[in-house]
Amino acid sequence: MRNRPLAAAALLVAAGPVTITSLDAAQAEQKFPVRPVRVVVPFSAGSATDITARMVGPRLGERWGQPVVIDNRPGAGGTIAAAMVARTAPDGHTLLLISASFAIGAVLHRDLPYDPLRDFVGVTQIGTSTGFLAVAPSLGVTSVKELIALARERPGKILFGSAGAGSGIHMTAERFKMITGINTVHVGFKGQPEMLLEIMAGRIHYGFPGLGPALGLVREGRLVALAVVTKNRSPLLPDVPTMTEVLPGFERDATHGLLAPAGTPRAILNQISRDVAAVLELPEVKQQMVAMTFEPGPTSPEEYDRIIRNMIGVFSKVVVAAGLRAP
Repeated sequence: MRNRPLAAAALLVAAGPVTITSLDAAQAEQKFPVRPVRVVVPFSAGSATDITARMVGPRLGERWGQPVVIDNRPGAGGTIAAAMVARTAPDGHTLLLISASFAIGAVLHRDLPYDPLRDFVGVTQIGTSTGFLAVAPSLGVTSVKELIALARERPGKILFGSAGAGSGIHMTAERFKMITGINTVHVGFKGQPEMLLEIMAGRIHYGFPGLGPALGLVREGRLVALAVVTKNRSPLLPDVPTMTEVLPGFERDATHGLLAPAGTPRAILNQISRDVAAVLELPEVKQQMVAMTFEPGPTSPEEYDRIIRNMIGVFSKVVVAAGLRAP
């Protein structure tokens, strides 16, 4: 009996380093962040990703008691920002806010200064911007099925627009072609405003613009919204179906989310993920999201990893089908 305390003490001594290490790790995790957090945005101020960052960043700063600094690093389709973040310390204090352009760049460019899969880890998806299938009233179609039927009657004669080859809305339109099997012709423009003007004028027949810049045109009757390209119907156009209601296999990759350098501790990733989800539940943030036609969709780090990998896999097929890259 008298040997038991000695045996217990021996066990505590033996287990001491492990216990202390665990306590230190837990304390370090509880202290995150210990300095300002930088969210690097690959596009200029006022872009969709920048607006998302500035919607979420200040509220995260309030929760953390540390400033969240939005660092715009535009250029080279987002690769400058991504390369910079890939080289930073994997401690959660530098994050990359991405859009679908991250996955598109991963399959279009073979000489990236980073590995899109090995050099990053998912933190969380924030949500998706709302796009929609738009046609001009003069085209005479009022549903997705009618547009598909018209395209099949006139193979190679129906034109669709985008904000340039390889843009997110170009990829959406190419996926629409792939799932429907229609033969339509791509016309690229400098941006969405030019594309919208050409649709309204009837010089091209359809496109997939963002709802934000085109909502007024829909309400004025200058564009017809056939379907929204989000998981749920938009509260701004409640009578317009989602694309998946018409084409169950259709998906649009318009993700906005956070990545961290590979090697960032899982506990820190989980904390940021949880805190982003909490911020997206704030009433004032919900109001902002509705106003900017943004659909929230927070995920766990593991889920966002899967989303990014799936996007890269899908876009690998789309860019070949679109003739943007050889097989």
